[in-house]
Amino acid sequence: MSATVHRLGSRTQPSLDPIMALVAQDMNLVNAVILDRMQSEIPLIPELAGHLIAGGGKRMRPMLTLASARLLGYTGTRHHKLAAAVEFIHTATLLHDDVVDSSDLRRGRRTANIIWGNPASVLVGDFLFSRSFELMVEAESLKALRILSGASAIIAEGEVNQLTAVRRIDLSEDRYLDIIGAKTAALFAAACRVAAVVAERPEAEELALDAYGRNLGIAFQLVDDAIDYVSDASTMGKDAGDDFREGKMTLPVILAYARGNEAERAFWKEAISGRRIADEDFAEAIRLVRSCRAVDDTLARARHYGQRAIDALGGFRACEAKDAMVEAVEFAVARAY
Repeated sequence: MSATVHRLGSRTQPSLDPIMALVAQDMNLVNAVILDRMQSEIPLIPELAGHLIAGGGKRMRPMLTLASARLLGYTGTRHHKLAAAVEFIHTATLLHDDVVDSSDLRRGRRTANIIWGNPASVLVGDFLFSRSFELMVEAESLKALRILSGASAIIAEGEVNQLTAVRRIDLSEDRYLDIIGAKTAALFAAACRVAAVVAERPEAEELALDAYGRNLGIAFQLVDDAIDYVSDASTMGKDAGDDFREGKMTLPVILAYARGNEAERAFWKEAISGRRIADEDFAEAIRLVRSCRAVDDTLARARHYGQRAIDALGGFRACEAKDAMVEAVEFAVARAY
């Protein structure tokens, strides 16, 4: 067991390269499963699914399943199908999200709903969800099936919770954390935990990996929400200001509204209600979230959750996989800088 305490931010330029190199051989096998299982006699299905799956994403979630298995010294193959299932759940969620949000860009490319329309995107998302459940069953672990299917339900609940919170200026920080904990962190947590299940490790190790993934997922989403106000489309892979124009009360806005004077709070009420969403309004929103340090404090929260993710690995032996998983957290937090 390792007693080493790693402090977040000790690397100046963290990278995903170590974790990508660690799992490269396994990821090739997972990609083969993904390619095989997104096929259908209906040509639109692989065409639309392939557009998103081949869209340049780093496959962070399945990588975490594979890296967690390596951390545990697992030498079997059951985690390959579970990693593919994780990616299908994530991809299906993205397809549905882009319809709900009327998004135009995803990872710098036109979204599937813009190219093929909303009905096709929703239905192909359903197809991928179905494929994910087939893969879970084939992994022959009822516990893994329970964890991933439970995460799928939690993600859906989180998306509905977010939908009902849109344009709600009174959204609390607690409810915001509930939303991102469900819609983002739940799949990160499950992706890591199922590796311990198929490796037949003690529940304490399951829970440690769950905590690692969950805290990483929260940190990841906090950074995403912050960079909506500090970045551009080429960096983000989506249009800058999407969250603002969609009336999403992310943490930078929650903090800026709470800290604003009467005039600033009036601006936020109009903006979140959808009455002030022009480019100059977004520029004013950027000014406000920066002037009251709402972005800085959001990123500080991300670092807090990132450190919790790293600490969750403290009981595991020092090894290449552990180092790579720690650096993945550092990379996720450093994306905003």
